[in-house]
Amino acid sequence: MDEGVDPTKMCQSLVEKIAQSSQLSAVAAPEVLVLFESWLEELESEVIAFTKKTNSSDPMDLAEGLGLSRSGADFLVTKLKREGKI
Repeated sequence: MDEGVDPTKMCQSLVEKIAQSSQLSAVAAPEVLVLFESWLEELESEVIAFTKKTNSSDPMDLAEGLGLSRSGADFLVTKLKREGKI
């Protein structure tokens, strides 16, 4: 069964791909970083809205409700709690 989106793995993959090519890193890194940050902000907003709507910050509930992987949900919940957003 597909676990959904895993932001941790996506970020790691992105960093690895940029590191593999100095040319790509020099040309695309700022644009890619802006896109990644924008995507992460949107995902965090969805997580915050979900936790308010359901009164739950349980990663399993989040994973099921938003179609994320368990590890991705764990990452986001931990990050947002640390930042005091949930």
